[in-house]
Amino acid sequence: MKTTKPSLSSKGSSSSREQYLYLTTRGRKTGLPREIEIWFTEFGGRYYVIAEYSTSQWLRNLQACPDVQVRIAEQRFAALARVITPDSDPDLFQNVQQASRDKYGWGEGVIVELTPVCETKDRASADFSSTE
Repeated sequence: MKTTKPSLSSKGSSSSREQYLYLTTRGRKTGLPREIEIWFTEFGGRYYVIAEYSTSQWLRNLQACPDVQVRIAEQRFAALARVITPDSDPDLFQNVQQASRDKYGWGEGVIVELTPVCETKDRASADFSSTE
């Protein structure tokens, strides 16, 4: 598996043309990798996905273990996930909702920020690659 460091700028990046991101979480009960295909936006060098329901299994998995893997086209990298709320960061929450509405016509739900981690601090890739 080739691991690359994502671009810090969303302008003109190949990921901004992609419609889907593939997010791999660690199952909170089984410990097994779980991959989903999901819409995403890129903003400020970070990636954002939105869970339609707060009870989504993938959301519950990353809340239990925020170390995740991300794949966008041929680009793969480890990331750290965190939930963004209107209370924790109202401006970011609103900007991400609007970016999602602009790209997909929808932006409601639980927003998750995916922050790429440095390759030297890539804790998740070693954990995930051993079970693939």
